[in-house]
Amino acid sequence: MNRKLIIAISIAAGFSAGCQTVDTTQAGVVGVDRHQHMLVSAEEMNAGAEKAYNDLLAQAKAKNALDTDPAQVQRVQAIVKRLIPQTAVFRKDATGWKWEAHVISTKDVNAFCMPGGKMAVFTGLIQSLNATDDELAAVMGHEIAHALREHSREQASQQMAQQLGISVVGALAGLGSTAMNLSQMAMDVTFNLPHSRQDEQEADRIGVELAARAGYDPRAAIALWEKMNKLGGGQPPQILSTHPSNESRIADLKEYSAKVLPLYQQATAKR
Repeated sequence: MNRKLIIAISIAAGFSAGCQTVDTTQAGVVGVDRHQHMLVSAEEMNAGAEKAYNDLLAQAKAKNALDTDPAQVQRVQAIVKRLIPQTAVFRKDATGWKWEAHVISTKDVNAFCMPGGKMAVFTGLIQSLNATDDELAAVMGHEIAHALREHSREQASQQMAQQLGISVVGALAGLGSTAMNLSQMAMDVTFNLPHSRQDEQEADRIGVELAARAGYDPRAAIALWEKMNKLGGGQPPQILSTHPSNESRIADLKEYSAKVLPLYQQATAKR
């Protein structure tokens, strides 16, 4: 057999051996049950995300933009505190994550939850939308859902698979392969790469269930995304650059917020 072909097959076999088909979450009432394929380890992904998060917080602190309004921080953290216990419905280990939530002063209309539960809400989102607690819970539930589903890890795995193809071609051509920095990849997918529509739909659906179970009106997600669509005229807010919004999305939110409404009613009856 051609030596270059042997090298290419060896590369492919090595990556295939490391590929795992996983179910990151339970289906919940909303029924998200898609299998995912992972080449990147959760440990490596979480380590990269934690480094990126700490760097971001350090930059915000240096600009005197980290947690500058105690009342605002308390409000955000109180919502997070109610959402976190609900994550056990989708994955039992999530309640044991090292959750953090901070508020960063910036005009950007954005929020995020990195792998492992590292969260931040930007003041631009709160102020520009005049967001209610229910609407903030919708945003944060959506972002937490991305972390529960490990969408960033899945994206990093897809990136690695693409590089696998390049490595195979390179081996056949006698060009060798390029080493990959998984920590850098973790940071890249956290900040730069948009989620797919499938990822967004899963996060929308899980997000409304998390909010409903925490006693927040899931229908607020509809109003929230409608508000975001109206911001900025022809220039959508930053969060919409990675969170596409359209009529089908609103229709899906209406359907699934109605589906989890009984959970909200049960939660509010207990409070």
